[in-house]
Amino acid sequence: MKDILGKGNVPKVNSYYGRDREGRAERVRRLFDRIAPRYDLVNDLQSFGMHRLWKRRLVELAAVRPGDLALDVCCGTGDVALALARQGATVTGVDFSANMLDKARLRGKGQAGLRFVEADALALPFAAKSFDWVTIAYGLRNLPNFDDGLNELVRVLRPGGSLLILDFGKPKSALWRRGYFAWLGWIIPLFGRVFCGDAAAYGYILESLRHYPDQERVAEAMRSRNLACVGVHNFLGGVMSIHSGKKMDEN
Repeated sequence: MKDILGKGNVPKVNSYYGRDREGRAERVRRLFDRIAPRYDLVNDLQSFGMHRLWKRRLVELAAVRPGDLALDVCCGTGDVALALARQGATVTGVDFSANMLDKARLRGKGQAGLRFVEADALALPFAAKSFDWVTIAYGLRNLPNFDDGLNELVRVLRPGGSLLILDFGKPKSALWRRGYFAWLGWIIPLFGRVFCGDAAAYGYILESLRHYPDQERVAEAMRSRNLACVGVHNFLGGVMSIHSGKKMDEN
């Protein structure tokens, strides 16, 4: 059987995943700066608008209350951060793409309790135990180092606070997985070529997924970092997933 991620069955795109961590981060940052103008449009097209439903579910699971402090990491154009702020939380959105943040600030203009900060998710400029909620949608998979990224998310979370992660998943069904990765490998790069002038702009999704743990391993990694009540919420047979967990007291 061929590789479950379809190696050899998908068109090659320019690599954003080299061996050098710093170079990889810079390549991904440039990619997001470049696709920022049409990022929301292509997300709607490639997911048939369903990414909005999955983000809405993330916000529902967060169940923030007025006065809660929330951090949305890799906030992109601000979908999740803005939704959390509308629920009454005081929200900080973080991204390392200046162009993405420009769009986020424009969308969030006038929204109380919302700010955006340009920063690296692997070196968040916040003290430990600063936030009641930490969310990240389609960001952890793109970081140069999964373990370091997860460590940072947990570091800034207060004991008793919750972490929620929304990202692409790896379906358990071999047939469904094969069709899903064919979609990511062939159709999604086509969107990138048509709307961004570069197939690699969206071909990176499958490439990044090759380096990202499956749902069970993400859950295990969360438990190993003092997170309890870890839950995995799968959508469309595991095509997408939300992981949730609560930070335990550090006594």
